[in-house]
Amino acid sequence: MHSIFEYQEFIATYLQAQYSVKEPKNLYEPIHYIVGLGGKRMRPVLTLMSAEVFDANYTKALPAAMAVEVFHNFSLVHDDIMDDAPLRRGNQTVHEKWNVNTGILSGDAMLILAYQYFEQYQPKIFRKLAKLFSKTALEVCEGQQWDVDFETRDDVAISEYLKMIEYKTAVLVAAAMKMGAIIAESSKANGKLIYDFGLNLGLAFQLQDDYLDAFGNPETFGKQVGGDIIENKKTYLYLKAIEFASEMEKERLKQLFSVQPENSLEKIAVVKDIFKSTGAAQATQEAIQDYTFKAFETLETMDISQDKKDILRIFGANLMGRKV
Repeated sequence: MHSIFEYQEFIATYLQAQYSVKEPKNLYEPIHYIVGLGGKRMRPVLTLMSAEVFDANYTKALPAAMAVEVFHNFSLVHDDIMDDAPLRRGNQTVHEKWNVNTGILSGDAMLILAYQYFEQYQPKIFRKLAKLFSKTALEVCEGQQWDVDFETRDDVAISEYLKMIEYKTAVLVAAAMKMGAIIAESSKANGKLIYDFGLNLGLAFQLQDDYLDAFGNPETFGKQVGGDIIENKKTYLYLKAIEFASEMEKERLKQLFSVQPENSLEKIAVVKDIFKSTGAAQATQEAIQDYTFKAFETLETMDISQDKKDILRIFGANLMGRKV
């Protein structure tokens, strides 16, 4: 097993080796641009880590890890177009740097390129990877549509929100880990367990992202704190606050989330106070902990050595202890 930093370096080196100048440049340059912006690359790291957990050399998992990374970035390119976002990882988004049509087409090409990486595997492994990938890709699209639908709804249930973040975020984390098990040709039981581990960790990660967006440290969070509040996003925090609030607090919260105020800082401060006073902030932290513990419970029945269980547990604990 290697460190997270080493896995990130392996992916960066492999990624660099894939680079080639191809025509038409306006199709391929945006792809190299968005993938080259980096980020923590946690999803492909999980594929490499999972392969080694099940006793395969990480090098066998590099093409699948690359497929996961290219697909993830494809989804970001299209998400940014849908959100009309100007920045991604502190840099211009693809559709801003080029144009919307280029962003759509380059994104489409990335989805196809992601599938091509699986062609490097033998037919038996290829079929399993492609089947999992197709299922996951469709679920991510479903999750994105639910996210869009929820923007105009005032009756979103907690269960609906959890299903949305499961599909939009957690299933790709889970699939990234199961791919490692498939490549290592581990047992079907281990494949399911590592998928469940990744799914619960992905849910905890997204809920923590919701929490940090409101209560994170501006110096370490890496994004504008309160961004979800400014954009009137009905996150887990918001939905729990609505569930727990008095009638007066509920009306105040709904009013705040129906307008764009002149003073965003004041809105953020008022909403955060309601999140705390209603117990929504505490409930969100408890949900993060619950999903993290669910992830750890799956490790106990996994057919791997104790030291590898410990590595996965430490990784999960570190992920949940993040400030960014």
